[in-house]
Amino acid sequence: MPRNIKKLLENKTLVTSAPCRVDMGGTLDIKTIYLPLQHLSPATFNLAIDLRTEITLLPYDGDKIKVSSRGFESAVFAAGEAPYHHPLGLMFAIADYFNVSGLHIRIDSSSPPRSALGGSSAAAVALVCVLASLHAESPLSRRWVALMAHAIEEAAARIACGFQDQLAAVYGGANAWYWQAPAGCSDFKRTVVFDKTQCQQFNERFIVAYCGIPHESKDINGRWMNHFIRAENRALWREIVDCSRSFINDLASGGINNAIAAMNRDSALRKQMTPDVFDDMGESLAAAAGEMECGARFTGAGGGGCIWAIGQPENIGPLRKRWQTIVNGREDACLLKAGIDTRGLLAPEGINIID
Repeated sequence: MPRNIKKLLENKTLVTSAPCRVDMGGTLDIKTIYLPLQHLSPATFNLAIDLRTEITLLPYDGDKIKVSSRGFESAVFAAGEAPYHHPLGLMFAIADYFNVSGLHIRIDSSSPPRSALGGSSAAAVALVCVLASLHAESPLSRRWVALMAHAIEEAAARIACGFQDQLAAVYGGANAWYWQAPAGCSDFKRTVVFDKTQCQQFNERFIVAYCGIPHESKDINGRWMNHFIRAENRALWREIVDCSRSFINDLASGGINNAIAAMNRDSALRKQMTPDVFDDMGESLAAAAGEMECGARFTGAGGGGCIWAIGQPENIGPLRKRWQTIVNGREDACLLKAGIDTRGLLAPEGINIID
C-alpha cells in the first residue's frame, strides 16, 4: 500500500526548486548518439539559468495524487493508477517510485511552459529531491538525485532521453559534460567552465528569447536518432561533436569569438538535417544575431521554444534591442530576464545536499 503522507504535509509544507538551462551540443547526451561516437569524446555544454522550477508538496484527500502546473490542466489519479503518457505523467511516475499518496504536487515555473529550457527535468529533479527527503537519514547526493530523475524519466518515456538537463538542474553554474561509456556509477564527467565570478561576468554576454510557441523536442530528437541509426548524416554528427568541444574549449579560454563561430556552425549543421529546427521567428532572431557578430542557437532540440545568443557586450546590447523589436511581432513571444544560476538544486529546509 502507498504511504499516505497527508497528515505529515498538514503539519509541514515541503518546498524545493531547481534551475532551467540553455545549452549547446544537445542530443549528444543520448546514448544512441554518444556511444558510437565515443572515440570523439562527445560533450555538451549548459548554463543553468535563474528561471527556477519550484515544487511544493501540499496535503490532498484520500489515497490520491494531484498534480498542477501552469500551462497544463490539473490532474488527479489514485496512487499507482496514473497513465505515464499523460502530459504530467512524469510527476506521477516519480510519486509512484516513492510509493506515496495523499499529496498535491504543485509546480511553479518561472519559465514559459514547454519552452525547451529543460523545465520538466528541473521539476523532476526537484520532486525526486523533496520526496527523497522524507526518508533521508543522511545528506542527499546531487549525483544520485540526477541519476534517479533521469532513470524514471527514461523509463516513463520508453525512449532514450538526454541527461544534461537533470545535471544542470542539480549542479547549477556553467558546465561541460563529457559523455563516456558507463563505468561504475556514472557515464558522464563534469568540467566546470566558469567559476562564480566568471558566471557574473558572462551575464553581460548572453540573452534568451522565447519565440511564443511551444517546442516539440520528441519529434526532432526522434528524427535525429532515427537518421543516425539508419547511418544518415553520420559525418554531420561527427562535425557537431567537434563544434561542441570547440565551443567549450573556446569559452573556457576566453575566446568568445571562436565560440560564436562554433555555435553558429552547430546551428547550421542541425538546420541542414532538419530545416524546421528554427521556426520563422527563430530564423529572424538567428539572422539578426549573425548580422551583429553574435552566435545564436535554439535551446534543447528546437522546433519552437527558446533561442539564446552569445556575443561581446558591445554587440549583445544592440542585439537585445533588435531582438525586442522582433519578439514584439508575436503574441506571447518575449525576451526572458535570465542570468546564470550558481545555486543549483535547493533541498527542503533541514536537508543537506552534497555533490
